[in-house]
Amino acid sequence: MKYPGDLFSDVELLKSLADLSDEISFDRFHAQDLQIETKPDATPVTDADRAVEKKIRELLLNERPLDKIVGEEFGSPDEIKSGERYWVIDPIDGTKNFLRGVPIWATLIGLVYRDENGRDHVIAGMVSSPALFRRWYAALGFGAFTEVNGGPATQISVSNVKNLSDASLSFSDLVGWGERRDLYLAFMERAWRVRGIGDFWSHMLVAEGAVDIAAEPSLALWDMAAVAIVVKEAGGRFSDLENNDGPFGKSGVSTNGHLHEVFIKAINS
Repeated sequence: MKYPGDLFSDVELLKSLADLSDEISFDRFHAQDLQIETKPDATPVTDADRAVEKKIRELLLNERPLDKIVGEEFGSPDEIKSGERYWVIDPIDGTKNFLRGVPIWATLIGLVYRDENGRDHVIAGMVSSPALFRRWYAALGFGAFTEVNGGPATQISVSNVKNLSDASLSFSDLVGWGERRDLYLAFMERAWRVRGIGDFWSHMLVAEGAVDIAAEPSLALWDMAAVAIVVKEAGGRFSDLENNDGPFGKSGVSTNGHLHEVFIKAINS
């Protein structure tokens, strides 16, 4: 899909949104008065999650008043019409890490275009992790980039590893795999190296070529939209466990491309 608009200004806006969210979230990291609640789905949410999403929404409503917004805390993609764009926000991916003081968490912001046929395409995305002093971003046709500690942007690409026996695999946990759990464990044993890095960082390491496969069995759109475009623009593949490309399923698999079909076949055999 070739997007008909200009994405340069959207990438610049993504950087501004990341600066804003980083300031809010990092200020609340390790806060002694952090407010924590449990949502109806039994997952935690903090005052930082809500404050970040609220501020991002305020800026987007000012800068892109015609675009729609879908967030983990507010909004739904069911409201979007053909020909419209919508921003997908996960204010803090890795909330459990955030509230326990583990620095592996990030703000994820994706930009999606719904074409005239009603099909969705992620056209830009930002993954910003201030506690790791890193951010990753991409736009359709422009490539994927990372910045370290506010330094210059460096283009990134996936690895060229083609054999599973040479591959590094990262996962979040073993919960949620259901009947695929034994297949997943068997696949792990065939890989060269396995580490439980988890959440967004597993997929960003795939995009950087440091890891070759990352998979999570249960995800939502806001967990994946920004991540998927970064992996894709770095030369990799992102799909669900059923091998449907993109972040619009209920699970997420990112690979360097060479090992994608190997993983999908093994996990569905």
